[in-house]
Amino acid sequence: MENILGLVALACGLIVGLGAVGASIGIGLMGGKFLESSARQPELMNELQAKMFILAGLIDAAFLIGVAIALLFAFANPFVLK
Repeated sequence: MENILGLVALACGLIVGLGAVGASIGIGLMGGKFLESSARQPELMNELQAKMFILAGLIDAAFLIGVAIALLFAFANPFVLK
């Protein structure tokens, strides 16, 4: 029983940690490409900025879904029989 709880805690940490790394890399790459494209065509900066913020929200939403799943496993674990 305690072994399962330890593995669940490890899995929750991996879900949150890897999700944070993936989201930060994705937003960093997207921000860099936005700066490159706005430097090439400054007249499209407003359109590109709106699209960038929408994509940043979607990337963050995917990370927050992972956090919610990790919290589900941490506090209301369906795998532990009581």
